[in-house]
Amino acid sequence: MVRHVIVWTIKDEYSEAEKEEIKAGIKAGLEGLTGKIPGLVEIKVNTDKLASSSGDAMLDSLFESGEALKNYSSNPLHVEVATTKVRPFVKVRSSFDYEV
Repeated sequence: MVRHVIVWTIKDEYSEAEKEEIKAGIKAGLEGLTGKIPGLVEIKVNTDKLASSSGDAMLDSLFESGEALKNYSSNPLHVEVATTKVRPFVKVRSSFDYEV
């Protein structure tokens, strides 16, 4: 199993209200992939952060294998969410993948 974690920071140009809408869109889009992509075991987007956090949203996902993670990254359903709900709004993306 492979855990795939991403932390995003939303661009400064957005108001707090806009950031909340953006985070809700990211969460709905990515969590909506549940059961639709082979090898994706679980996916959750956390948007309720403590003040000590440096990012705005975090993806925590689990895949059957490294190959499943690779296939997810190019799956058209994931690409659609990434290109419409994530990438246009994010200034920083950090990721960390590890075997569990």
